[in-house]
Amino acid sequence: MTTILIVDDKPENIELLMAVLNNIDYKFLTATTGKSAIEIVLSQKPDLILLDVVMPDMNGYEVCTILKANLTTKRIPIIFITAKDDDEDESKGFEVGAVDYITKPFRPTIIQARVKTHLKLKFAYEELERLWKKRPVSRLQSSD
Repeated sequence: MTTILIVDDKPENIELLMAVLNNIDYKFLTATTGKSAIEIVLSQKPDLILLDVVMPDMNGYEVCTILKANLTTKRIPIIFITAKDDDEDESKGFEVGAVDYITKPFRPTIIQARVKTHLKLKFAYEELERLWKKRPVSRLQSSD
C-alpha cells in the first residue's frame, strides 16, 4: 500500500489533507514537528511527503534539506503545502529539493492530481532502476 506522510503543526490541516486524499487507497502517517517527521521517515520510508513550511521546532525547508542529504531518503518526493506564497519562498522550496509547492488555501482536486502524478513518477523511476539493474551486461569487443 502506498504510504504518505503528512507533516503540519496544526492537526486540523492534517485531517483536511487526509480527508482530501481519503478516496484513494493510501496509508497515512502524520507528524506535527520537523524532528518527529524525520524520525518517521527514517523508520517508515513513506512513498511521498506532504510538508508544511512553517513549524515551531524546525521549518519545512530544514526538514527537506536533511532528508535530501540522506542517501536512504533523498528520493522520497516532497510536496510543500504552505501558506507562504512569495516567489522567494517557492523558489527556496525547489532549491532545497521539493518536487512541488502548493499554497494554502488549496483546491482538493489540485492536491489529488499532484499527489497522483508525483507517486506515478516515483514508481516509474523505481521500475526503470529495477530494470536497469537486471539488464544483461554486454561486452564491447574490438575488431582487431
